[in-house]
Amino acid sequence: MSGHSKWSQIKRKKAITDNKRGQHFTKLIREITVAARNGGGSLEGNHRLRLAVDIAKAANMPGENIDRAIKKGTGELEGVSYQEIVYEGYGPGGVALYIEVVTDNANRTVAAIRHVLERNGGNLGATGSVAWQFDRKGQIYVDGSRFAEDRVLDAALDAGAEDLSNSDSEYVITTEPSVFHQVQVGLEKAGIQSTQAELSMIAKQEVDVMGGDAVRLVKLLGLLEENDDVQKVYSNGNIDEKVLAEVG
Repeated sequence: MSGHSKWSQIKRKKAITDNKRGQHFTKLIREITVAARNGGGSLEGNHRLRLAVDIAKAANMPGENIDRAIKKGTGELEGVSYQEIVYEGYGPGGVALYIEVVTDNANRTVAAIRHVLERNGGNLGATGSVAWQFDRKGQIYVDGSRFAEDRVLDAALDAGAEDLSNSDSEYVITTEPSVFHQVQVGLEKAGIQSTQAELSMIAKQEVDVMGGDAVRLVKLLGLLEENDDVQKVYSNGNIDEKVLAEVG
């Protein structure tokens, strides 16, 4: 598991108790709106929208909020015009950062991201400077305490998954984006419920980050993700376990 994946696991566990639901809803609404704008309002014909809606429902977002976000995306309701932008850069220890943004004001967003990076041992890079260090993959999480590993592995591979790893009693199934939805359906048919599913940028090679650099990187990731315009942040840092234990 990459440092970002470990960081993501901690965030998901903390999200239950952290009082940040409003900010989380804001990001989910933007994703639903953009997904509906780009691929239409049908869940059956728009896998990105279906995934966004599934995540929103799992977060207990009210149905009327979801419907309104879809209608804003399809133009049935007046809404804000959002841009999808990727910013690339570097963090403490020289780690690569891949930052996905949905914003209604690109100038505001890039200024805020640059400020956070420069104040916390990082800097923005040119487009394409770090993207080559990541692969786009689907990741599906399954509670290891509920299902036997052999059963999950067989169902995942039969449905077209690439791999399964086991971390902290949680299975992480990796897929190519083209079969991501297919694998989700295969697991459902096998009676296996996932706890989360997402399309992620997975580092091809990790960079070990320890000591002060690890502390600064965790702080930087947290600050970036506090920005409402930032949807997801990926890094190739394999963060020091001691630091992760402290923040967890």
